[in-house]
Amino acid sequence: MKKILLVEDEVHVVSFIKKGLTEEGFEVSVVFDGKTGVQIFNDRSFDLVILDIMLPEMNGLEVCKEIRKVNTSVPILFLTALGTSENIVLGLETGADDYLVKPFKFIELVARIKTLLRRTEHVSAQQPDPQGDFIFRVSDLELNDYTKTVSRADRIISLTTTEYRLLLFFMKNKSKVVSRIDILEEVWGVNFDLGTNVVDVYVNYLRKKVDFVPESKLIHTVIGMGYVLKEH
Repeated sequence: MKKILLVEDEVHVVSFIKKGLTEEGFEVSVVFDGKTGVQIFNDRSFDLVILDIMLPEMNGLEVCKEIRKVNTSVPILFLTALGTSENIVLGLETGADDYLVKPFKFIELVARIKTLLRRTEHVSAQQPDPQGDFIFRVSDLELNDYTKTVSRADRIISLTTTEYRLLLFFMKNKSKVVSRIDILEEVWGVNFDLGTNVVDVYVNYLRKKVDFVPESKLIHTVIGMGYVLKEH
């Protein structure tokens, strides 16, 4: 039985979600404030976290940051009334995997949860392949998707979780032009244009870390189409 931590301070929302998810076969633990949410998460094991943003004691964004300090892989879903594109981007940049705006349909919440859990199970089920299926290389840039390490010219590169997912997507599609929508869907799980420059911001973050040798840049902009990772 999958265990879900629900951090939400609206009693009627809690009752609705807990009842529905329990009927779906999930074990749901409820916390009504952010500070307690962090404490419970650190004390117990959960397969997924559902967070409101507007919480007493500690807001959901801060809770997400605290969880990501100790666990970079547990799926985190923001469930909040703050539905502007700026709020969505902020939530995803904080480390969340998905963002659902209130009011919502319960069937959509369940679908989002199952998708996030399947994604996690797929990663956990992967085993190292002696043929090197976990190793991606472009020029002197290497990404090991089993050890989650990145290096270029024998120099270790430290990436955030989002930067890593972005680079992995680029390397899996090397020499292929990928659009901003492609990137949003793969890296952030959002299949619509957020109306912000979040993709461009993260590509620039990645460039600063990966393309530290100006004359041998690997990440290229294709005007009006998107980006491509290839040897210059």
